[in-house]
Amino acid sequence: MYRVRNGEIEVFLAHPGGPFFQKKDDGHWTIPKGEVDQNDGLLETARREFQEEVGIEPGGEFLPLGSIRQKGGKSVHAWAFEGDCAEARSFRSNTFKMEWPPGSGALAEFPEVDRAEFFPLEDARKKIKETQRPLLDRLDAVLRPQIKARAQP
Repeated sequence: MYRVRNGEIEVFLAHPGGPFFQKKDDGHWTIPKGEVDQNDGLLETARREFQEEVGIEPGGEFLPLGSIRQKGGKSVHAWAFEGDCAEARSFRSNTFKMEWPPGSGALAEFPEVDRAEFFPLEDARKKIKETQRPLLDRLDAVLRPQIKARAQP
């Protein structure tokens, strides 16, 4: 999700939940994303996962941003849509369970996303995972000419 404020692009990023990411910030935020189900298409999956991870229903025109490959080898296919929601600070995330503390045999439940917010594009480039930065560059390449055209009398 993106918005344009004062002629500048801001993007909505999610911070992964759970104990391993609790104290990590720059380079660890991500676009909301998830696994493709066999019966779903890529865009349908992106829409579903966005809603599951942050509790906000995506809508409007979807701009294809292509795909990237993350360090672990996973392919991420992305679309952008314009939105400016009050829910950004009060989002709802789905949860996951894992053994915590390690070796304890006890299962603890954690939110898949513990924070989500809009960042100006330059700040987002610092926050997002390095392998996902090309998605921001592609969004900028698509939107920048439109923003400039709107600004001219």
